[in-house]
Amino acid sequence: MDIGRVLQDTKNDSKNDSQAIEVEVLEVDGITVAPRPAAEDAPRQDAPWRHWQGQITRLDSRWWPLWVILGVLAVALMLTVGLVIGVIYVFFRILAAIGRVLFG
Repeated sequence: MDIGRVLQDTKNDSKNDSQAIEVEVLEVDGITVAPRPAAEDAPRQDAPWRHWQGQITRLDSRWWPLWVILGVLAVALMLTVGLVIGVIYVFFRILAAIGRVLFG
């Protein structure tokens, strides 16, 4: 038997056989395999966060001092940033006016 020809025949056969074969194993070495339960037979488990629905949007009343402090800090930060942007704007306007006076 010529090994090269057998291997070549195997390669040619695999090119022609592109159809997939699906099988179900019923028994392996005398041991039967129980069929896998269908997806709908398994009980559906809810995610642990499902019972929180509607409660996440309500803030706990014990934490109101923290929210007040954080709100005051956020407003102060926004005012500070706005003030810095305003100062930079006025500075560049003054420079532009001086440039117009000097150059034309």
